[in-house]
Amino acid sequence: MAEPTPRVQLLTREGCHLCVIAAETLTRVAGEAGLPVALVAVDADPELRAEYGDRVPVVLLDGREHSHFTVDVVRLRRDLGIG
Repeated sequence: MAEPTPRVQLLTREGCHLCVIAAETLTRVAGEAGLPVALVAVDADPELRAEYGDRVPVVLLDGREHSHFTVDVVRLRRDLGIG
């Protein structure tokens, strides 16, 4: 049986300083909800690179785009039921 899609994902790429900041913020906020963050390198997947390559970092919540470039902390807390 396939693993379920992680609830919180961050699409990143190597050498992206905004990705580092977003990962720190997302890890902190998702941690408040008891959720791990799955980091996904867009350069490892041609489809992801084509769709998101110029917009990383991208936060996915339940498989849907939640925010990009920065983490919308207020909205994320609300959507995770912790704010």
